[in-house]
Amino acid sequence: MLTFRVVTALDEAVARAQHHLLSRQAADGHWVGELEADRALTAEALLLHRLIDRVDGGVERRAVTFLRRRQNADGGWSLFEGGASDLSATIKIYFAMKMSGVSPDDPAMLRARARIRAMGGPAKANVFCKILLALFGEYDWNGVPTMPVEIMLLPPPFFLFNIYEVSYWSRCVIVPLLIIMDRKPVKWLPRHLTLDELWPEGREHTSLRFPRVPEPFSWRGLFWKSFFIAVDDGLKIWERFSPRPLRKRAVDAAREWLEERTAVPGGLGGIYPAMANSILALRLLGHPEDHPLVLGQLKEIEALAVEHGDELCYQPCPSPVWDTSLAANALVESDLPTDHPALVKAAEWMLGKQILVAGDWQVKRPHVQPGGWAFQYGNDFYPDLDDAAMVLMALEKIRGVDADRVRLAKERGVGWFLGMQNVDGGWASFDADNNRLYLNNIPFADHGALVDPSTEDLTGRGLELLGTLGYPRDLEAVDRAIHFIRRSQRHDGPWYGRWGVNYIYGTWSVLRGLGAIGVDPRHEYVQRAVRWLLRRQNPDGGWGETCESYAKPELAGIGESLPSQTAWALLGLFAAGQTTGPAIERGIGYLLATQRADGSWEDPFWNGTGFPRVFYLKYDLYAKYFPLWALGVYRRARR
Repeated sequence: MLTFRVVTALDEAVARAQHHLLSRQAADGHWVGELEADRALTAEALLLHRLIDRVDGGVERRAVTFLRRRQNADGGWSLFEGGASDLSATIKIYFAMKMSGVSPDDPAMLRARARIRAMGGPAKANVFCKILLALFGEYDWNGVPTMPVEIMLLPPPFFLFNIYEVSYWSRCVIVPLLIIMDRKPVKWLPRHLTLDELWPEGREHTSLRFPRVPEPFSWRGLFWKSFFIAVDDGLKIWERFSPRPLRKRAVDAAREWLEERTAVPGGLGGIYPAMANSILALRLLGHPEDHPLVLGQLKEIEALAVEHGDELCYQPCPSPVWDTSLAANALVESDLPTDHPALVKAAEWMLGKQILVAGDWQVKRPHVQPGGWAFQYGNDFYPDLDDAAMVLMALEKIRGVDADRVRLAKERGVGWFLGMQNVDGGWASFDADNNRLYLNNIPFADHGALVDPSTEDLTGRGLELLGTLGYPRDLEAVDRAIHFIRRSQRHDGPWYGRWGVNYIYGTWSVLRGLGAIGVDPRHEYVQRAVRWLLRRQNPDGGWGETCESYAKPELAGIGESLPSQTAWALLGLFAAGQTTGPAIERGIGYLLATQRADGSWEDPFWNGTGFPRVFYLKYDLYAKYFPLWALGVYRRARR
């Protein structure tokens, strides 16, 4: 039994956390926190401005200051806080700093250069790094995987590869790249800015052949890897010697696709790499630098810049819909009155962001009506199921908003969500049945995230949504989703987290879904997940997991405690009926002890995932609303 003193401390912690979160709300009702990515994104933005001759010396100076202060002791730069130096990120940052006027003899540059050479130099970098270097003549275009523009003419679903068999984020990056790689432009650099010093054996002695061994290794992957490399070799010969009668038609198709999607607010796909590529592609297609489509993409990129004193960096995209829906859920679950003015404003803002026009998803689901939400302020072609689920759950819980408007939004949203369920019973992020995993073995896809298959965290979210809205346990969609969940569970209990780090995130998402839909927590597979979470608790009472668990599964659930990951673990345990006991008390104690005076918490390490193994994120607000959510659910349970 809790003492009065402890209850008071819990109440005070919840009140302070609510106050802090409410203070972060924008006047129009939404929340948005900074979304940090690896440092190389800032370097990419500097290099883009060099490519299009829009250099701002002040921006470069502040960005270089930002990059300098985040260099690792070994001279490189990491993909996430506390991670090992990454070759491609380090090359991009070295290049951007050199282009910004930093001398190659600067101590930071000397350390970076030594690290790059030790890791193998540009030939060992990833594909996107090689393409960036090729645009400046610093890598041979022949060493870049071939992507003929005629891909635009391959109709789904009858071809092995077409643009609708890859994920939305890949599609938005690939289509403008098809134009770029067709033209193979080069902005030649003066001799003093070239990167000859980064090649350990010299350019002329370095092989540019693609590695044939897949990572992680599998015999099936080896087959597909070898097959696609042979295809790439054939395509290079075909590009060089074939008359290519469909080339112009394909370029026109890419132009039409690109112009349609850059004409809407939010930038192409709402993500930096796609916007950057679209600017280059539009310029190559003949659009002048002051064309509205070009200026629109530039405006969206500049909106991604974040200044901190004398530093400047770039975000990959904003996250307002995601942050707002999560903040609203956390406030409701911590017993802020459901008709509180802040929640009403948030609900009205979210209602205004529902997407009621068709997007790329309709290629696979032509008879499904629109009704989802996107992650960003504007991204009408690409709503996602995670945001849609979180928004719909928030709208279900908030009162004081026009009931008919909410009812219609929920009908449209749930209809779209159910219509996007995959054949395997799970849900993906942006597309339906986008699951040709063998495509991850094409040379272009060395990031391993070319497609958008069903994931455990999204499927858990779908179950939570349906349970929150009162759908029955015996609904066919629910039964199929639970079958997917059971098939995908790791043998020792947890579930993989595609969009958050990592098994703690996936397990929280699934347990919340199973609890909401009414699955008996006494089931063996649920208890296996509970036991896994309990075993992963740290001595300080918290939970944490390193991003390295994506590459090293043996590190699942292992890492320094973070407030957000501790909250996920607790919410997962609560959903499985574990609301008392020493582990719970120690977890709550960790959150109470790490709360700051202003009512917030801070995650020192990265907590989100863009592409497992190659691109990670840190959501600034995760440590503000998830701990509040956990404390609120705990307080309800104890009452």
